[in-house]
Amino acid sequence: MQNKGLIKFFAILFALVSIYQLSFTFVANNVKSDAKVFAGDNPDKELKYLDSISKEKILDLGFTDFTYDEVKNKQINKGLDLEGGINVILQISIKDVLKGLSNNSKNPVFNKSLADASANLEGNKTYLNKFFDAFEANSKGTVKLASPDIFANRSLQGEGGVNFQMSDADVQKVIKRKVDESIESAYKVIRERIDKFGVTQPNIQKLGETGRILVELPGAKDVDRIKKLLGGKAQLEFWETYKIEEVGNYLMAANEALKKTEVNKTEAKPVVKDSLSALLTDTKDSAATAKGNNPLLDKMVGQGGGPVLGLFSPKDTATINGYFKRQDIKILLPAELRYVKFVWGKPSKITDDKQKEIEVVELYALRGNRDNTPDMLGSVVTDAKDTFDQLGKPSVSMQMSGQGAKVWEELTGRAYTQKTNIAIVLDNVVYSAPGVSSGPISGGRSEISGAFDITETKDLANVLNAGKLPASADIVQSTVVGPSLGQASIDAGMTSSIVGFFLVCLWMIFYYGKAGWYANLALLLNLLFLFGIMASFGFVLTLPGIAGIVLTLGTAVDANIIIFERAKEELRDGKSLSEAVTSSYGWHGAMRSIIDANVTHVLTGAILFIFGTGPIKGFALTLLIGIATSLFTSIFIARIFIDKNILGKADLSFCTNITKNWFTNFNYDFIKIKKFTYMFSTIVVIVSFTSIFFVNGLDEGVDFVGGRTFQVKFEKPVDATVISEELSVAFETPVEAKVLGDDDQLKITTKYKIKEDGIAVDKEVNEKLYNALSKYYPNTSYDKFINTFDGKKVGVLQSSKVGASISEDIKTNSYWAVLGALAAIFLYLIVSFRKWQYSLGAVAAVAHDVIFVLGIYSLCYKFMPFHMEMDQHFIAAILTVIGYSMNDTVIVFDRIREFILGKRKGSFEQIVNASINTTLSRTLNTSFTMVIVLLTMFLFGGESIRGFIFAMLVGIVVGTYSSLFIATPVLVDTISREEKTAIEKSHEEA
Repeated sequence: MQNKGLIKFFAILFALVSIYQLSFTFVANNVKSDAKVFAGDNPDKELKYLDSISKEKILDLGFTDFTYDEVKNKQINKGLDLEGGINVILQISIKDVLKGLSNNSKNPVFNKSLADASANLEGNKTYLNKFFDAFEANSKGTVKLASPDIFANRSLQGEGGVNFQMSDADVQKVIKRKVDESIESAYKVIRERIDKFGVTQPNIQKLGETGRILVELPGAKDVDRIKKLLGGKAQLEFWETYKIEEVGNYLMAANEALKKTEVNKTEAKPVVKDSLSALLTDTKDSAATAKGNNPLLDKMVGQGGGPVLGLFSPKDTATINGYFKRQDIKILLPAELRYVKFVWGKPSKITDDKQKEIEVVELYALRGNRDNTPDMLGSVVTDAKDTFDQLGKPSVSMQMSGQGAKVWEELTGRAYTQKTNIAIVLDNVVYSAPGVSSGPISGGRSEISGAFDITETKDLANVLNAGKLPASADIVQSTVVGPSLGQASIDAGMTSSIVGFFLVCLWMIFYYGKAGWYANLALLLNLLFLFGIMASFGFVLTLPGIAGIVLTLGTAVDANIIIFERAKEELRDGKSLSEAVTSSYGWHGAMRSIIDANVTHVLTGAILFIFGTGPIKGFALTLLIGIATSLFTSIFIARIFIDKNILGKADLSFCTNITKNWFTNFNYDFIKIKKFTYMFSTIVVIVSFTSIFFVNGLDEGVDFVGGRTFQVKFEKPVDATVISEELSVAFETPVEAKVLGDDDQLKITTKYKIKEDGIAVDKEVNEKLYNALSKYYPNTSYDKFINTFDGKKVGVLQSSKVGASISEDIKTNSYWAVLGALAAIFLYLIVSFRKWQYSLGAVAAVAHDVIFVLGIYSLCYKFMPFHMEMDQHFIAAILTVIGYSMNDTVIVFDRIREFILGKRKGSFEQIVNASINTTLSRTLNTSFTMVIVLLTMFLFGGESIRGFIFAMLVGIVVGTYSSLFIATPVLVDTISREEKTAIEKSHEEA
């Protein structure tokens, strides 16, 4: 081998760099372990301990030293599934941005186009492009985007803006730029909010041009608080209010009008309403059940006063909002109230007549106007601080700009004179509505007080200082993982890695003897390089990423297997050890097969990386790095040991006494039985299609259809069927509950309000889940049930949400990923083998494998003891199967090409059979090592990825079968008789 010294130099240098980079991870983990011991089970104490040593030097290398903060920033970053924390994807409302750019245009074509763009969800097509398409379809050329009542308004005119002469295409360019600027602005606001929140190592990034922003907060635990912080638009407004005596007559009139319709509805379906009331409320306490003839007033659970019209239960707010929006109720508004705006206050708690604490919200009536604009906007606030009011309660003080101070003085003066109140409204929620008792307030200083705790005032001041978002930000996807669940994943991953490594090493020694030891040394170095690269570039390690590392154990020895098997063949042909090694490492030896096989791996891994998200990206990245490092170590490092052995004149046979005659002179007619294999595979395909499309279908997970999932741990075993029925009643929609591992742990899935976005909906779902299951947790509060913390044993250990829009994108990406992988492999094999028949045979085999795996999942998901859902993990498994299935096929095809170009005698079918038989040891060995590591992951890798691993396990076994009995027969059958005759004739003449 040439340049052996240079390779040794780079290998040693690379190893030293890897050890250096990994040292930070080891040191950081030791410090965290010390912190846990010091703090016991107190996470706050642990955090304070780590903060106290953040600037202390804890690593001294002699030539330099590092503080704990520096070490922590250089360690391998763990994903949320290993570290615990919160991951959300925010969708910035492009619809809101467009409305703002148009100055809330009333143009009917414009507004219909906005609605059509929202209604017509398509995977991977942005809202902005859907709006442009809808506008073109609705306007039919009669209305232009550059109309003065749309985008050619005063705020968008000027340099770089929109003028009346512009075409729609030109306006689109301007709007796209303005939308990008809004998304960038939102990104900066969110980053500033997170930076002030104080989470360690947050990850915030824009996701292409989708208007989506990914936020990962490792270690974050307060679910509702984080979502409120991220999703709040921070639109601060100041409105004058009506008093209850000014609105009371209208409310009475609305109640009388509602009696005529709501009572009739109740009489039409008495059983449904009565049963629902009995399930959801205590009928003795329910005013609605006791009286039943006042649809609006009976929902009032407390009297109002001043600006407060009344107190209501949060669960009734949606119903009451619906009442106020009804046209027959709107026409009852007197002229002086025609612009009234009904808004709810911040939830608070009161004690009812039975001394029971209940949650209520206050109803306010704001003095609106024709344009629905507030008296003053929060943009005048220049500074906000969390403080305490005169009664010592947490509050937020605000300082306004000079112009804002003038408007504030006028507003407070008017309120003082008219004896009205001023509502301080944040994101359409009234936080307080104080009166003005001492005349106009000058100086521009004000205060927000109410039912706050200290963390709420800190967060409120934070969002006000960071600024408002240019548009609403809805959480369309979220994942919450508890730290205890993350540690369990780490333990499972470590166990599977160690066991997998041990088993692969044992097999290589058993089968290849001393050469196997060399392959194992190269494998050990490969793992060092892989982790070193991840640490050096700050890549994130996830649970699927650990699965990728374990798979790398199988692929890392794959190249060695191909080389060793070739070397054995050369030794049997009478070559010396040195000649056999040189030949096997040559292009016409094993290198061509290795390159072809790994290129297909790289193609599928790259496609998976492009189309995958979150942990799946981590899995793809680990695979790609593993391919590169395993090639280097298998080809170069193992070769160094082998060459040293040759120079020492030691015996090296690439086998042991037990395995030396395995698969030698094996001669089976694979082509002869192709009719039976075709028949078997056809039956499999028909059964699979029948099950998928007509019988069982597929168990589509929330990634594909949208929904929410909760991994819930109970205090003792429960009946999943009973839980499912109870939750279905509580949510008034079907809820699925499946056992996850042990009988005291369930995976709960619901599609309740999944098309509705917003913090309030997310909290409503959490509260419904807790209320429905609270009888199983007599000593667990809502916060302890929902939020995560160290040492958590029961309650929600993990939760996730996938909105309808993002599920469409995931599904579309999945289709394109699979089709793209097949197309890429087809094209590569055409280039490599110069004949389309090879590509057709390979793709036919891979398509067969994909259908087979889908069929198994369709047939078995109802009764298997682990989950077999169609989700992103499953698509990752399918793409991995495609890559590894190609491995076996390419090995056989390379030998067929070699024999066709060589002087092998016999008919075309005999040449093909000889190719299969002489490569059978390679095919089975590479597949066997993969099966070993996949079985290890299946048994020890943890419940959450068991279905993912099972798909790959089935795929590898089926892929081995298809490379022998599908790909090769298809190749034989598609090559013309004339070409076969020409090949046979050339071999006879040679």
